[in-house]
Amino acid sequence: MSQFLTAPVPSREMPKGIPYIVGNEAAERFSFYGMKSILFVFMTQYLMGSDGAAAYLTETEAREYMGWFVASAYFFPIIGAVVSDAVLGKYLTIILLSAVYCLGHLSMAFIDLPPPLLQATLEPKVFMMLGLFLIAVGSGGIKPCVSAHVGDQFGESNKHLLTKVFGWFYFAINLGAFASYLITPILLDRLGPGWAFGLPGVLMFLATIAFWMGRHVFVHIPARGSDFVKEAFSGEGLGVILKLLPIYAFVAVFWSLYDQTGSSWIGQAVNMDRNFFGVEWLESQVGAINPLLILAFIPLFTGWERPFKFPGIYALVERVVPLNPLRKVGVGFFMTAAAFSISAMIQGWIDGGATPTIGWQLIAYVIITAAEVMVSVTCLEFSYTQAPPKMKSFVMALYLLSVSAGNVLTALVNRLTMDDAGNSSLAGASYYWFFTGLMIVAAIFFIPVAKLYKEKTYVQKESAA
Repeated sequence: MSQFLTAPVPSREMPKGIPYIVGNEAAERFSFYGMKSILFVFMTQYLMGSDGAAAYLTETEAREYMGWFVASAYFFPIIGAVVSDAVLGKYLTIILLSAVYCLGHLSMAFIDLPPPLLQATLEPKVFMMLGLFLIAVGSGGIKPCVSAHVGDQFGESNKHLLTKVFGWFYFAINLGAFASYLITPILLDRLGPGWAFGLPGVLMFLATIAFWMGRHVFVHIPARGSDFVKEAFSGEGLGVILKLLPIYAFVAVFWSLYDQTGSSWIGQAVNMDRNFFGVEWLESQVGAINPLLILAFIPLFTGWERPFKFPGIYALVERVVPLNPLRKVGVGFFMTAAAFSISAMIQGWIDGGATPTIGWQLIAYVIITAAEVMVSVTCLEFSYTQAPPKMKSFVMALYLLSVSAGNVLTALVNRLTMDDAGNSSLAGASYYWFFTGLMIVAAIFFIPVAKLYKEKTYVQKESAA
């Protein structure tokens, strides 16, 4: 790695490596969300046995599978962070695990092999489980490395650009997600699972190429070896971890609700009138409103300079009430509960025999997306700035572990309430009200925890000019 920069150089400009990272993130997120957007529908409507007979899962079973998959994808960041910070460094970790990621998509594409070939190989469900495992390892392993790699490009001279670049980073995530939500459900509907799961694999390969192309302009922070363990679990490092864990425990409840937009909300949309603006939307396409709203909400909340200057909602609120990161997160929790209460009311109407318009679910998406900006975007930057320089990836992984914990909660609720027929005893609207109440309780108890937290900001040191 000696031929590469190992520390940021003094500069007021945007680092040269940022476009490669942002481009990689857009393509990688297309691949992940493209696969994830159709997974619930695939399991409940398309999953077949090797003999060609239907092997569909119930909605409760599919919600549990989705929960465990997303939980795994956000558990492996811990391993990726340790490998990155202690052994390989961020760049090599991202490149190697991206190859694993691509193999996972290849396995998912094999789901649609003709029955004679399937009988000579593996059951579609086995290809699915293998593919999901490899995708969880690959996507999970690179998550903390990519987001921390963004921050590593900055030093004291240009740290004022961090908020802007993390906004771009999240913008790229949602641009890729929006495109995938529109395209992959159509591929599943018209061409079948092989094409629908195959295209995200192609995008993941392109994402890997984009990242490799930026290798000579990146700042490559060296791995710390055994020093990483000493720094992370003694003195200052351990203190930072202990401070952040209570925050992440509450954030986990948010993710339990938010990630069900990819499972229970899709199942709910099946029973709604999806004719909107003259278009009959597929149930797995409705979620495209989320990344589209993110693209609009990030500049709305943080402000913009052109074509005319707007300070943003945060700046306007700051004129009346001080708005630190954890206050934003707390407000986001209450908004999440409001969004899920709407989905509970929708389900109540469905349970009574009505067919409500999908417009009601779109309102819920607007609210939960605003909550996402306040919780997820804020936590992304907050986690990076609160982490000491030598353990950025590890702390980002701890934050991502809150996503895993939230999805474990969802999976366990579905598992523990499942009857012999594979259906949850939390039937209908009661399922949604349960999670709404859980979020309200978490939001209330979060208030004193947030007030007691003392912030301390860290950024990477610069090299000599």
